[in-house]
Amino acid sequence: MSTLVVGSVALDTVETPYGRAENALGGTATYFSLAASLFTDVQMVGVVGDDFPQSAMQLFDRHGIDLSGLQQQHGQTFRWVGEYHEDMNVAHTLDTRLNVFETFHPRIPEHYRNARFVFLGNIDPELQLEVLRQVRKPEMAVLDTMNFWIERKRHALTAVLRQVDAVLINEGEVRQYTGHYNVLTAAREVQEVGPRCVVVKRGEYGALMFYDDHFFAVPAFPTSTVRDTTGAGDSFAGAFLGHLEKCSEISEETLRASMVYGTVAASFAVEDFSIEGLMLANERSVMDRYQRMADVTRIEMGTRVRPRDLVVEGL
Repeated sequence: MSTLVVGSVALDTVETPYGRAENALGGTATYFSLAASLFTDVQMVGVVGDDFPQSAMQLFDRHGIDLSGLQQQHGQTFRWVGEYHEDMNVAHTLDTRLNVFETFHPRIPEHYRNARFVFLGNIDPELQLEVLRQVRKPEMAVLDTMNFWIERKRHALTAVLRQVDAVLINEGEVRQYTGHYNVLTAAREVQEVGPRCVVVKRGEYGALMFYDDHFFAVPAFPTSTVRDTTGAGDSFAGAFLGHLEKCSEISEETLRASMVYGTVAASFAVEDFSIEGLMLANERSVMDRYQRMADVTRIEMGTRVRPRDLVVEGL
């Protein structure tokens, strides 16, 4: 089986307090695919221009990513220019040039249409609906979105939410969509629209998962090296779905493990510019960090001390 991703493939120029990268490989489909390929086969749907480097194509090929759905058109590849200040959770966009991505319409190859999992990257919700019309009953369809689509395409976004099984969304976006500041209330309202699973991304503070009536929280992996947070959320999504696709069933237990693997993948992504941090991830290094996450979040129930009864005079 395999995981299908539909999203942007880009060349990014990024500056942070820790350096600068120019025309570096980026985009939702890029980060997702490389992270997911740590666990499973990946099928990519996107578009690039004739300026897209052959070395990037070769990189995808080395990671076993099927590029049958990657369109190559005459023109320039989608380019994004941004910077981060001291708050590495907030990207400041300086320039966006959609180029060939502006007229992109996803064409799903026949042998992609039976994918077990489908990830709808952060693109126009009307394009996400086009994808859902082309695939055949995936076991899990997952949506990502952003504040722009919540504001400009709310009706179409709601139509997508009604058809997917899970959504990945950050705190600000879930509050914007529902109008509720309380994240618990907001996530439950999104579930009422359609998706059984709502994952709320919280940047350096980790992520929350709401699955049916279950709740799970995972912190960010403790790392002292954060150079570029671009692609962290997409890397999280890739490892989250990649690991889940490897499991025989979708359950609270496998979703919890997938949340931790997603957090681990994001921790690699932020340690260097572009995809360089992800390139350090392999079976051993991923498992080492997974074990460390298990160690730092463990609670030993046998050592708990019951709180004492308090008597307050006068009450």
